[in-house]
Amino acid sequence: MQLDLNLLTALDALLEEGSVAGAAARLHVTAPAMSRSLGRIRKVTGDQILVRTGRHMTPTPRALAMRTEVHALVQQAQQLLSARTELDLAGLERVFTVRWHDALTTACGSAFVAAVHRQAPGVRIRLTVEPGHDTPELRRGEVDIASSAGPPSQPDIRHRLIGRDKIVLAVRPGHPLAEEPVTIERYLAADHVTVSRRGSLRDRVDEAVAALGHERRVIVSAPTTDTALQLARDADVVVAVPDAVTRSARHHLGLTTLPLPFDLPPVSLHVFWHQRYDDDPAHTWLLSLATRTLQDLFSG
Repeated sequence: MQLDLNLLTALDALLEEGSVAGAAARLHVTAPAMSRSLGRIRKVTGDQILVRTGRHMTPTPRALAMRTEVHALVQQAQQLLSARTELDLAGLERVFTVRWHDALTTACGSAFVAAVHRQAPGVRIRLTVEPGHDTPELRRGEVDIASSAGPPSQPDIRHRLIGRDKIVLAVRPGHPLAEEPVTIERYLAADHVTVSRRGSLRDRVDEAVAALGHERRVIVSAPTTDTALQLARDADVVVAVPDAVTRSARHHLGLTTLPLPFDLPPVSLHVFWHQRYDDDPAHTWLLSLATRTLQDLFSG
C-alpha cells in the first residue's frame, strides 16, 4: 500500500486543532480539502479519529494515543527535509509573528520593524498583543517570539533574559504628588491606575502596599500601558510603570517621573521561543535582532 505522507501532516494538524476548520486554517487549505483528508485518514487507520459531540469534535482513544508520536514524526520529517543552506536575507520571504507586551511594541516596535526591513525587505512582521504567560501558540508555531516578565513553565519553551526594569511613578506636570517629596502617606492619598487587559483593579503594587499594612485607592484600570499613561497625562491619577520600557512614552506625553516611596523588586523582561526553531537560521537571525533592539531600551 502506498501511503501519502501529506496525510501525516494533516493528521497532526487535526489532532492539535481538534477541528476540520482549525486544521484547514493552520495548513492554509480549504475546509472541504481538509475534510477529504480526514476521510482518507479514517480509511487508512480504520478509526474515526475525530467524532462529533454536539457542536464540537472529540478525538477517539486511538487518536489521543497517537497524538504525541504523530507530532514528533512530523517535526522530525520537517527537520530531515529542510535544506541546510546559507541564509540569504536579501531573498528571504517569510512572515513572523512577534507577540510583545504593548509597552514594548510602543517603545521599540518601529525600530525593530525598520531593522528587519533594512536587512530582509521580503520579511513581513505581525506584531500582536501579549495575551499572557507561556501561551500554547508558541508550541503550535503560531507565535515565533514572545515577551514575558518571568521564565517559561514548559521545558520546550526557550527563553532569554533581556534585563530588569525598576518601577517608577508617572503623573502629569503639576500633580499634587510632585509638589513635595513622595512619602508613603502622600502616595496612598492619591488616586491610582492599574494596567490590566482583564480590568483588574489590583496588581503587584497593591500586594506590596498590603504587605506594609496599607491599601491604595485604584479608581480605574486601563487595558494598555499607553492608555494608562494618557490617563495620567489628563487627570490627577498616578500610574506605576517600568522605567526603561516606558521612558520614551513618558517623555512624549510630557509626564513627570517620581520614585516609589517603598521598595519593589524590579520587573524582568524575557523573550520566549519554541525549541523547534533552535536550528532555524532565519529565526535565529530574527531573535538576535529582537534581542538587540530590546536591550537598547536598558542601555539608554
